[in-house]
Amino acid sequence: MAMNDLPHTALRGTLHVLWVSCLAVPLVAVLREPSATRWLGVLGLLVLAVAYAVTLRGGKPWVLVAATLVSIPLVAPVGPDELSTWAWIGGAAAGFAPLLLTGVWRWIAALGAVVLAGLVGAFVAHYATTYQMIAAAVGVTIIAMAGLPMWFAGLLAQARAGREARAELAVSEERLRFARDVHDLLGHRLTVIALKSELAGRLASTDPERSAAEAFEAQRLASSALEEVRDAVHGYRAVDLPEQLEAVRNVLQEAGIRCTVSEVPVVRGEGATQLALALREACTNVLRHSHATWCMIDVAVAEEEVRMTVTNDGAGLGPSREGNGIRGMTERLTAVGGQVAVERAADEFTLLVVVPT
Repeated sequence: MAMNDLPHTALRGTLHVLWVSCLAVPLVAVLREPSATRWLGVLGLLVLAVAYAVTLRGGKPWVLVAATLVSIPLVAPVGPDELSTWAWIGGAAAGFAPLLLTGVWRWIAALGAVVLAGLVGAFVAHYATTYQMIAAAVGVTIIAMAGLPMWFAGLLAQARAGREARAELAVSEERLRFARDVHDLLGHRLTVIALKSELAGRLASTDPERSAAEAFEAQRLASSALEEVRDAVHGYRAVDLPEQLEAVRNVLQEAGIRCTVSEVPVVRGEGATQLALALREACTNVLRHSHATWCMIDVAVAEEEVRMTVTNDGAGLGPSREGNGIRGMTERLTAVGGQVAVERAADEFTLLVVVPT
């Protein structure tokens, strides 16, 4: 995961704090230098700071690598020996290398930074082991405090992508099923209607009676096909509410979301169909637009209306505005006398759907 693709602001802030902490001791050491070489040290630290900012904003990693190497002659000889000035920069290089690079090179670069810190220590202060121990400790600290959270964030991003893929697959399978049903219903009949219409046209001048019979048969087939299409569409839209609730619960649980469903009262007719369609949309929103860990679905009948409530804990990470799905649901339910309400409270998102019985 690139540093400019961090999924959460807290991780970016952690990297800032770690980087500033790594430069704190070198800065103190440089400022304690009594000679004019302190300004070379300041220049080296400034180059490092600029390179880090460029890299974090999407620059190439070699910019920070080059700045680290340039800092050796500028910063390493400056400051008291007991502060091990450049060892902290070497530790920063060892810790940030696994965050910037990929593959086996990330660990080779980290190990190389520790070895380089020892060489610098041997040259400027004859403290190779001390420099290596400091660099290794700083590197491990950075990896533990930033690398592991970034790895877990990457896993969460992959899990969310998997949820979206499953939702897209479910929608695609439903579309294919409906297309297949329509093709099976209309394919053969439309072919027969076309042939009979063509035959009726050819027989119109030579055999009017047979032409009329073929035209009547084509009309009968067309009417029959129209009725079958209407039945298919009605069957596609009129879904069973308990079955839909069970399907939604299974889908959410497979996606790692704990889902509880209240006891479902008997709901029939158009109300059950509208609730099922709204439930599908609510399930899609939970899978696509939130990082919910739990979801509660409640259906209740009261005074000539049915109320369905879908609540989850993904509001804090979901979209801040209503999408096209909720707007379409509102328009559809309003047309049949229903209502839709959306409520956000802390991290909880609640969808309330009301339809007449």
